Parts: sequence; C-alpha cells; structure tokens
Amino acid sequence: MDRISNSELLKYYFVKYDIKNIFDDNIINYAQLHFYRKDELILKAESELEYYYLLVKGKVKISYLFENGKSMLLKFYKEFNIIGDIELLKDKPIRCNVEAAEDTYLIAIPSTILRKKYMNNVNFLHHLVDSLSEKLEATINNTSYNFIYPLINRLASYLVEHITDKNSIVLSSSFKEIAQFLGTTYRHLNRTFKELEAEKIIKCENTTIYILDEARLRELSKNLYMTSI
Repeated sequence: MDRISNSELLKYYFVKYDIKNIFDDNIINYAQLHFYRKDELILKAESELEYYYLLVKGKVKISYLFENGKSMLLKFYKEFNIIGDIELLKDKPIRCNVEAAEDTYLIAIPSTILRKKYMNNVNFLHHLVDSLSEKLEATINNTSYNFIYPLINRLASYLVEHITDKNSIVLSSSFKEIAQFLGTTYRHLNRTFKELEAEKIIKCENTTIYILDEARLRELSKNLYMTSI
C-alpha cells in the first residue's frame, strides 16, 4: 500500500463523490489517499478495522474465509463504494478478506475518528444505512438467484448487466472469479459459455464477449439482476 501525498487528487475525489456532504467540511483534515496495486491485500479477515475506506477508483473483491482455510468469493465492488461499514457500526473485527482486483485508490479515514466524532452525525448515519441496505438487497438477490435459476439464466443476467454501447463486453474478471460469483465451477461456466456460442447468442474472443442476439440474451436473463456491487 502507498500513501499518496497529493492534496489536489484527494480534493478531486472529494468533489467528484460529494464526500463532504456525507460527513462535514472538517473530514478532509483526517482523510488520506491510499493506493493498492492489483492483487494486494487491503483488509485481512479477523484483523481490527484501522481505516474506513471509500473506494474512489478501481475494483476490489470480497472473499469470505472459512475455518479450513478455503475462501469463497462473495462479490466485487467498484467505485463509488464503502468498505468497513458493518465493522465500524458494530465495532467488530473485519469479517472478510478484501483484495484489489485491479490498481485501486481508496480514501481512508481512521475508524477511531469516525467513532469519536461522527457516530451522531445524521448525514453520516444516513450514508451508513444506505450503504448497508444496498449491500443487503444485492446479497439477497444474488444468493436467491444462485439457488433458484439454472446457470445459463444467471450467466445471461451477468452479461446483460455488463453490455456496453458497442454490444460487447470486455471481461475484467477471470472465468474463475465469475464462476465463484455465480456459484458454480469453472468447467460448468465454460460449458455454458460454449452453449451460448453454439446457439449464436454470443461470440467469445479471449476476454471480449460479442453479443450476437441481445434479445435472446435478455430473454434468457429473465430480468434477474446479478449485480457485482
């Protein structure tokens, strides 16, 4: 992790995401800008929360660590998102490993400052409630869909959520990560991609997915919302 001593860049992110209105004008005096390189560990499960993080650029992945040492990918976060809200509110150790999925910038605010000065701040409390409710809704939806719908429907939904204006998708996650996110195996995911290709719904070229029949893909998605929040 690198601490970025660039006040102008810090101010830029404060303005871009209207961060002062979450806290107050004084919060910038406590804020730091941290940079994590791809694959670098940001938070380790069972450690104490030192900083409350605001993800302002990049992408992180959240993994739950089991007692046997294995881990399960839960979700990805992209900017603008919050890391450490549950731990801050409940004053408990970090529950999951948080790792940079790509080069990532985060605004770091010491948790001790927030607990001491901001736990009665109405704007900050509203911000916490909004963050937690959005994550709860996304988790319930994704978990329910993984149990109820076949993989082809879940994958179609995932692809629909990532379609660009050029009717294509550049995958920023590996097949292994996508498989974990969709609650399946790498092999099953690979077979399902090939099934969609055989039906001429998509065409895969390395990490780029070209959408050949968007109407059929959307029909298969069944209006699910497999969010990577």
